[in-house]
Amino acid sequence: MSYSLRMIADNSTDDLLTPREAASLLRVKISTLAIWRCRGRYPLPYIKVGSRICYRRSEIEKFLQSRTVGK
Repeated sequence: MSYSLRMIADNSTDDLLTPREAASLLRVKISTLAIWRCRGRYPLPYIKVGSRICYRRSEIEKFLQSRTVGK
């Protein structure tokens, strides 16, 4: 799936991204995200419905902010 899914929660919208889209934003390989999920290496929340994995754009932004050095 090459497009972002949309989700409405608490009267706001938050993009749901595929692993490919999330990896692109983070500039890592899709397989790297899979390893992070499997090993719990980083606190990057994801959503799993059946076999489908999605990431909230806002959670990726929070993750990047938490990893920022020299604030």
